[in-house]
Amino acid sequence: MRIGLFGFGKTGRNVARSILNSDGSSLEWVVRKSEHPSRGSLSDAIERSDSGMNRIFSSASMPVEKLLDSYPVDAIVDFSSAQGLRYYGGAAAARGVRIVTAVSNYPGEDQETLRSLSTETAVLWSPNITVGVNLMILAANLLQMIAPLADVEIVEEHFRMKKGVSSTAKIIAKSLGVVECDVKSLRAGGIIGTHEVVFGFPSQTVRLRHESVSAEAFGEGALFAAQQMEFLSPGFYTMEDLLIPAFIENARKLQPRVLAINS
Repeated sequence: MRIGLFGFGKTGRNVARSILNSDGSSLEWVVRKSEHPSRGSLSDAIERSDSGMNRIFSSASMPVEKLLDSYPVDAIVDFSSAQGLRYYGGAAAARGVRIVTAVSNYPGEDQETLRSLSTETAVLWSPNITVGVNLMILAANLLQMIAPLADVEIVEEHFRMKKGVSSTAKIIAKSLGVVECDVKSLRAGGIIGTHEVVFGFPSQTVRLRHESVSAEAFGEGALFAAQQMEFLSPGFYTMEDLLIPAFIENARKLQPRVLAINS
């Protein structure tokens, strides 16, 4: 699968590294806002991907139509900003390029643009695209269905300079019916990201916790999404849409195993 990447900051570099190290996928190019050349071994590896041609472009100087026609891709992975979508969205959808975006905060009009583009191509939007945290959200919703009277608390931890409640915590809170202002936030050191859902019962406590130990978890999640979307029809998708079928399928397989253990 040929992948184009938007965003080459700290997270974008880790995503690029994940794609470069993956089997069955190739990183065709990276688009960033800056005109300044990148330095370092990762940039060098990308530059060598086409017999020495520099594959790191600036959106300020590379027309998107020329980019997609000269260096075609099957999927775009976006870790940039809302401006990135405005640059490539229409051209990508018109060419049937699948879009996987992990941009945290799209303004309302850009969210509408995503849904409009999904009539032409498959579009997935997930502010936290790690597989683990989305599995945790599914498990938390399942547990709440089973025990709707349990107290629910949400705790999120991030690096010292991060401001506001994380987008992932907001999504968790919304899915569980928790008011956003009740989310507990902790800021300390260089914590990449930790989210915990606590279910309180009168005589026991259940904790579901996800911790990102490396930013490469975002690259792994983006790759998973791009690969799962390969045969999907045009439409608007979330990580839950990709994970729920596997969740259900494996839940059916679990019952015989549990019965065998208990017999």
